Amino acid sequence: MSLFDLTGKTAIVTGACGLIGRKHCEALANAGANVVVADLNAEACAAVAAELPGGIHLPLAVNVTDPASLAAARDQILAQFGHIDVLVNNAAINDMFENPALAADLSKFENFPLATFQQVLEVNVTGVFLAAQVFGTPMARQGHGSIINVASTYGLVGPDQSIYRNEAGEQTFYKSPSYPMTKGAVVNFTRYLAAYWGKDGVRVNTLSPGGVENSQDEFFIKQYSAKTPLGRMATPTDYQGAVVFLASDASAYMTGANLVVDGGWTAI
Repeated sequence: MSLFDLTGKTAIVTGACGLIGRKHCEALANAGANVVVADLNAEACAAVAAELPGGIHLPLAVNVTDPASLAAARDQILAQFGHIDVLVNNAAINDMFENPALAADLSKFENFPLATFQQVLEVNVTGVFLAAQVFGTPMARQGHGSIINVASTYGLVGPDQSIYRNEAGEQTFYKSPSYPMTKGAVVNFTRYLAAYWGKDGVRVNTLSPGGVENSQDEFFIKQYSAKTPLGRMATPTDYQGAVVFLASDASAYMTGANLVVDGGWTAI
């Protein structure tokens, strides 16, 4: 089990206050890491950090689309811990429309708003690029580190729009183009970084999770689960083992890979 030990390591999680981000932080803390809880809201970060076991955990308000915000965070982390060992690039925007009555129409490719597309691109791609650049550079200088870019099954396969159709046959929503497009970019950006920083001892891998059950409509949960060999959606804790594996020496000879944890969704 020593292969999975992260004692003394400094691990940064972006988007740390979200449903899955909190569990990434918890998993890394349980493995012994000092966790930097990074998200937009300082109070939310402090609340998450206060709940983590062991270690010295640092809450930081960080905007992954702002180079100055990231640089200030990097400087504060290095001043406190002296090194950065793990980055989990988890911050992302998923498809959301405030008015459910308009969701089916606005989420169609033909109607998808350019401003929404650009916002998702900025966080899901530019944010991953910038965080890797700012936090990964000290890793390369010190000669070791692990970057985990969180993508999605929809970065690998096209969305099945039928699972968003309710019992009456009405299309309540379309999985829009921005999320799959940006997550596909993350997968190949991982390969780029793995090839670029391999000589410097920085490993870069993708974690591609499947859908997490989180109070969605019952028809959606049922239809998603029916397409999954394990017969269910993920729970928020289902990715904890994968994160610790990729962060630790247990995956020491693994870089440029895409670890798909989706209950078998992409296997069929």
